[in-house]
Amino acid sequence: MAKIRPARSDDIEALYHIALATGASGGDASYLYRDPKMVGHVYAAPYLLLSPECAFVAEDERGVAGYIVGAVDTPAFEALLEERWWPSLRPYHDDPAAIPFAAWTADQLRAYQIHHPRRTPEGITDAYPAHLHINLLPRLQGQGVGKRMMERWLETARGLGARGVHLGANVDNTRAIEFYRAQGWMELAPDRASKRTVWMAMAL
Repeated sequence: MAKIRPARSDDIEALYHIALATGASGGDASYLYRDPKMVGHVYAAPYLLLSPECAFVAEDERGVAGYIVGAVDTPAFEALLEERWWPSLRPYHDDPAAIPFAAWTADQLRAYQIHHPRRTPEGITDAYPAHLHINLLPRLQGQGVGKRMMERWLETARGLGARGVHLGANVDNTRAIEFYRAQGWMELAPDRASKRTVWMAMAL
């Protein structure tokens, strides 16, 4: 059975790998990206650096195969990203803003996020200030590992004073959305600015 433990700095490459392997609505996104770290730059690695108290991994006999990361204060975390994370990446990734959106590659989409990170709407963070991301490789799925990881993370967030938590799921990732519903998450009102995102939340 996979064990769940706090993430360590030497787990960083595993987080990048898992983020890419689950980056296409839960499926393998490696065929979409020239730079295999683009997904992890946005959704995994900065949490290990800037919010390590909220980073956990699932590890089996073959190694790390899942992670759950997040932050208890989303606005503060987003400010920290702007101070300590995005500036370190921008020199290495061109801003595609001058290129028509329809012509963007997957790498350019993530590069735009690096140069123009979108803040989570206040209507969400006011009531549910914490947020998380969870991803598991197929070999750990369907075994209750995700539920155990979620419970560990939520317990940690409560201990750190979080009163509510939210997450954003791609509308096409129906398996993940069903998992969240089964864990007691509720869907929030649709986000008019991002029709591809399903926002879900839980009071703590």
